[in-house]
Amino acid sequence: MGQETNEQGAKDWCGSTWKMKGRMGGCGSGGAFYGLGFIGALVYYLSTATSLWDGFIGLLKAIVWPAFLVYGVLKFIGM
Repeated sequence: MGQETNEQGAKDWCGSTWKMKGRMGGCGSGGAFYGLGFIGALVYYLSTATSLWDGFIGLLKAIVWPAFLVYGVLKFIGM
């Protein structure tokens, strides 16, 4: 069973049949970064929660943790 190639000649090791058509393609490494960040943020926020309401707010904060990260970086560089 050999590897199939798409229009551009790139090997498709994911097994899908999508076509690149001049775009960069990937297999989702950003999702892994977000997932690990979500788990880390969830553990942090839930471990510091003192009530059920704080735990619920911590869950919401863990979902949107990239927004806090970008805000902190922009604040740090002075934009």
